[in-house]
Amino acid sequence: MHQKSVATLNWFLMMTQLPLFNTFSAKFEHDLPVGPSYIFVCNHQSMFDIPPLIFYLRKYFPKFVAKIELAKGIPSISLNLRIGENCAIDRKDRRQAITTLTRFAKNAHEKKRSVVIFAEGTRSRTGVPKPFQKNGLLTLFKYMPDAIVVPVSVNNSWKIDRYGKFPYGIGNHIYFTTHQPIPIKGQDHEQVILQAQQIVHNNISSTAV
Repeated sequence: MHQKSVATLNWFLMMTQLPLFNTFSAKFEHDLPVGPSYIFVCNHQSMFDIPPLIFYLRKYFPKFVAKIELAKGIPSISLNLRIGENCAIDRKDRRQAITTLTRFAKNAHEKKRSVVIFAEGTRSRTGVPKPFQKNGLLTLFKYMPDAIVVPVSVNNSWKIDRYGKFPYGIGNHIYFTTHQPIPIKGQDHEQVILQAQQIVHNNISSTAV
């Protein structure tokens, strides 16, 4: 019930953009059967990345790794981060971040959960992709050894709030693509990160400025 409620609420958040002619879509390039734990590794452009990811990935009901600042002040998103067994890390407190993420990853492994992480660490306000931050990914890989990495490219969401909180951009198509899955087991973790980064970066729209 909670899963359906969260997905429905985030669908409504997406629909608030329709009056501005902003639309959303997702493409799954490969079949991702329910059952395995997935680590969805995404680039990050906007707060509007989150509701569509929750909705389009709803059958996997993934938990999010997010900065602790998002746990307050954002309708729906903050509440879900706090009560939904997600991982809110304080990037200013390295010890807290590592401890919290380690506990979260162990729990995800035990319960065979899937995870979403914005691998760049901070969002790109121009759509230009940033290098992936390795520490968080390496921690997830270490404690979720059976998981499968799924690179996810996010395009054009930065155009909605390119001017800040007001006014919103108009007439944008925000689209999400899941790419070739990469098993972690038996692989060099650093190489998995580089491979995922290359896939995501190669699929970011050339209209980013």
